[in-house]
Amino acid sequence: MAKLQLPDSLVSVDWLNEHLDDENLIILDSSWHMPATGRDAFKEWQQEHIRGARFYDFDGKIADPDSDLPHMLPSEEIFTREMQALGINQDSVIVVYDAMGMFSSPRGWWMLRAMGCENCALLDGGLVAWDEHDYPIESLTREPDYPPGNFVARLNPDYVADLQSVQAALEDPMVCVIDARPEPRFSGAAEEPRPGLRRGHMPGALNLPFPEVFKHGLLKPKDELREMIEPLIGDSERCIHSCGSGVTACVTAFAAYHIGYDKFAIYDGSWCEWGRPGDLPVVTD
Repeated sequence: MAKLQLPDSLVSVDWLNEHLDDENLIILDSSWHMPATGRDAFKEWQQEHIRGARFYDFDGKIADPDSDLPHMLPSEEIFTREMQALGINQDSVIVVYDAMGMFSSPRGWWMLRAMGCENCALLDGGLVAWDEHDYPIESLTREPDYPPGNFVARLNPDYVADLQSVQAALEDPMVCVIDARPEPRFSGAAEEPRPGLRRGHMPGALNLPFPEVFKHGLLKPKDELREMIEPLIGDSERCIHSCGSGVTACVTAFAAYHIGYDKFAIYDGSWCEWGRPGDLPVVTD
């Protein structure tokens, strides 16, 4: 029997339901919620998730434990350990989703790609679309003990931007910086949801609010994405995506990747780092 192959970087709920029992398929629930919402993604996973989905905790277990910034990309060693604990193998076909549609799942997808896993895709519409089709769900009181996987992480640094590389990018005409935060936060008209951060944006950054890449809860068609994204990226050879804490930056990065812009990085510290009180330049409109 031929092993499962992904048709694209984005798969539909119909496709996933058709292949739900394929041997080398791994489904990851990469749900995460802003702290102010009071929602607990793990408890929600226990109550309802796609049948067979494993909880992908990028805010806790699969994060750098030594950083004072939220859910920073962990070391290769930590990522390897946690992926093996989830039963992920080198030849696994991985589909990532979240409970909101496509809010935090792109973060899970980006982490996998940054750590050398290219055989992964996002579920268009996430759990919301899955529920709308009445496809199989389940609930669990505890996480199962999965058979240990053999996945080994190999970080590709091209996918990750730190503070210094963002500073250099803002001075480089061949690199663009896209900020995925909503326009009122980008312009400085609205307060940041995390206390203590300054209002505004990096000088030279461009704004693409992440909700704008969706229509009716699904990713917009490629032609509509091109109309939005191509004028921003232009002739740039590389694009760095930023947001509040490195989550929704992955939404705009995935949208750009989906239409062919594969030279991208995520500013992992994002506004949680840049927007701290200090000397880093901040622009308000």
